[in-house]
Amino acid sequence: MNLKDIEILKTQYLKEMTRLLNFSEEELAVIHSLNIFRAYKKGTILLKEGQFSKTSYYLIKGCLRSYYLVDGEEKITAFFTENEQFSPSCIITNKPSEHYVACVEDCLVSIGTPESEKMMLERFPRFEKICRLYSEELLVKQQTAFDHFKIASPEQRYMNFVSSRPDLLQRVPQYQIASYLGLTPQSLSRIRKRLVKTEQYLHKVAI
Repeated sequence: MNLKDIEILKTQYLKEMTRLLNFSEEELAVIHSLNIFRAYKKGTILLKEGQFSKTSYYLIKGCLRSYYLVDGEEKITAFFTENEQFSPSCIITNKPSEHYVACVEDCLVSIGTPESEKMMLERFPRFEKICRLYSEELLVKQQTAFDHFKIASPEQRYMNFVSSRPDLLQRVPQYQIASYLGLTPQSLSRIRKRLVKTEQYLHKVAI
């Protein structure tokens, strides 16, 4: 993303937030004054194991992944894309991070800290309800996804992924998708080939 693209995205983001939340001119002025926007290049590591951070990220454009390193191998736990938020667990635990967060693509984010959020809530109390509802919705979404993941077979995991996050199929390398699904790249390749053959067979039967 070049500077022009970043400015366009920032303007679009603020317009959309104003439409959804009915920001006043005063609220917009405060948001501008906080200097909350950051642009990161693909491959940038935002958080490493052992680091401590109080920064949360709201994705305006791009994709992040969170992962652990186990014996030098990535174990991906989540992907975050547009209109999703990532908050490191160390914000709550006050302990160093146990995982990494990195940019899968060039990213534009708005950042938040407990201090900036406290200031906004004190100045604009109506944001408290908005933040609470968003947090509750996010928690339900994450719990549902985790439950489905735990009870699904490898093939079902992939099919659920295709159904729920089709955009990521063209944005994320296959080996990272395999890691997220708890599979080897070879196993994922076999599942994909098997599903293609099944789809071709069903198509012939339908004809």
